[in-house]
Amino acid sequence: MSETVERHEFGAEVGRLLDLVVHALYSDREIFLRELVANAADATDRRRFEALTGAAPAVPEGAGVRIVPDKEGRTLSISDPGIGMSKAEMAENLGTIARSGTRAFTQSLSDAKPGDRPSLIGQFGVGFYSAFMVAERVEVTSRRAGSDEAWVWASEGRGNYTLAPASREEPGTDIVLHIKPDADEFLEPIRLRTIIRKWADHITIPITVAQDGVDEPANEGTALWRKPKSEVSAGSYTEFYRHLGHYFDEPWATLHWRAEGTTEFTALLFIPGMKPFQAVEGERESKLRLHVRRMFITDEAALLPSWLRFVQGVVDTEDLPLNVSREMLQATPVLARIRRAVTNRVLSELKTRAKDAEDYAKFWENFGPVLKEGVWEDGEHRKDLAPLLRFRSSAVEGWTTLADYVARMKEGQEAIYVLSGESPEALAKSPQLEGFRARGVEVLLLSDHIDAFWPERLDRFEEKPIRSITQGSVDLSKVAAGDSTLEDAADVSELIPLLKAALQKDVSEVRATDRLVDSAVVLAAPEFGPDLHMQRLLQRAGRGLGAGLPVLEINPRHPLIRALAAKPEADVSDAAGLLLDLARVQDGESPRDPADFARRVAEAFAASLA
Repeated sequence: MSETVERHEFGAEVGRLLDLVVHALYSDREIFLRELVANAADATDRRRFEALTGAAPAVPEGAGVRIVPDKEGRTLSISDPGIGMSKAEMAENLGTIARSGTRAFTQSLSDAKPGDRPSLIGQFGVGFYSAFMVAERVEVTSRRAGSDEAWVWASEGRGNYTLAPASREEPGTDIVLHIKPDADEFLEPIRLRTIIRKWADHITIPITVAQDGVDEPANEGTALWRKPKSEVSAGSYTEFYRHLGHYFDEPWATLHWRAEGTTEFTALLFIPGMKPFQAVEGERESKLRLHVRRMFITDEAALLPSWLRFVQGVVDTEDLPLNVSREMLQATPVLARIRRAVTNRVLSELKTRAKDAEDYAKFWENFGPVLKEGVWEDGEHRKDLAPLLRFRSSAVEGWTTLADYVARMKEGQEAIYVLSGESPEALAKSPQLEGFRARGVEVLLLSDHIDAFWPERLDRFEEKPIRSITQGSVDLSKVAAGDSTLEDAADVSELIPLLKAALQKDVSEVRATDRLVDSAVVLAAPEFGPDLHMQRLLQRAGRGLGAGLPVLEINPRHPLIRALAAKPEADVSDAAGLLLDLARVQDGESPRDPADFARRVAEAFAASLA
């Protein structure tokens, strides 16, 4: 047998990760059992579904998850009749730790406060490896449904593992933990049943714990969502939420209802109270679980749009056949009606909770950027989402709404003005805001990546157009100026052609502006096309060729511009280049030629001291 044993090494960072899991989470060791039981239940659900479609043999009647503590042998076994794993699947699923990012997990675990650390297990997908908190060696024997081969994976959690042929009479998986000397409590049947009751009582698959040769039931196995709301306690909701999403916090919102009529279904949904780690970059699909008559079918039915993908929960219906195929799920009108009803119910909950500004701010800080995606991509719900949006502002502290902004608009103001960039703090210092502040005109500060996209789709709110202040020329002349510095502009009619000629390769236009007070120059985007922030995003993505050249706007009231305008006969080539680079620096960009820019600034500084 030893000749057929294959030895494999974990990745270079795995030793550090296992050390953190074992030691940093020491006080939360019972979590390992929840993780292993949840995996076993998921595997059994998957086999049941594949059996319905003929892709796997049926799960034996009454079979469930079996937990067997052996005090004499100091082992704890967890067995399931699930889908099982092939050799390749064992190497992929058990031989690669934290595929979502080992480095990110170890850093987050190192930085987290002790009370926050347990939640990182589920978020980063390393639940199986929590077994090493209580085991000095772990053995996994598995046989894939539909195959006659079985394999055993084994590791002591020290950077390597082995794979070897094995035998198992039926498809499924056995996990054997060789318990550490200081983890005797996990060999006590009473302790194990207590943990199951706490973390997995609502799993519908039977779970038993062996005691004195008898398998004792350990979970109630009731579909919580099928119970009337009046019979479910807040604690039960929280326990189910934590089991469902591997969370350790309280849900921000719990939605439990039964829909009757043309389409009947029961739903139990949760909006998390914390922002989960996104295990897969770009994963944008809703993972609500679809059940048919209590049986799990799939979590890939897209029961909610992608911009509500943070919602967790279960939808259970009687109106679909148990052997429903994935192709049928995509086409059936029943599911379309369920999707519409569930989406509208979540939106209704958000509208109600948004009336409490402080409470809603907690949700918005976690999931606001995701909700904004709906404004960009979902024309059906765009108008419903607009009142739910929250923003930082140049005029008020905290979060504000579009409705509140419109109520504060100045007399003569014609649009809702926005400025997009990297952070609210940087945007608040932008010279783009000078003329707006001088007139008391509020600007919304947008700093999420999606903010570069959605305003053009929403276009207007309460009949007020939404406009980026960096796009085209903004006419503020109808808004009364409250600052005398906006008066006494120099005549720049002769200077502008000179600057434009000197910068003809770098700008599309040079023009005077009244949006500046303290700064001499600022950049703007052409009237049509992306604004400055969008142009920068496109350039970073290598797609900036069609963005066009920027516009250079000059402040005819600034001393530097006044001095240049007073000497139209002078050569302004160097000054023009310096002005453009100053505008670029103000906007967070690098000068066209940093070394040349530094030289010209030094020369100008030296000349001023002469």
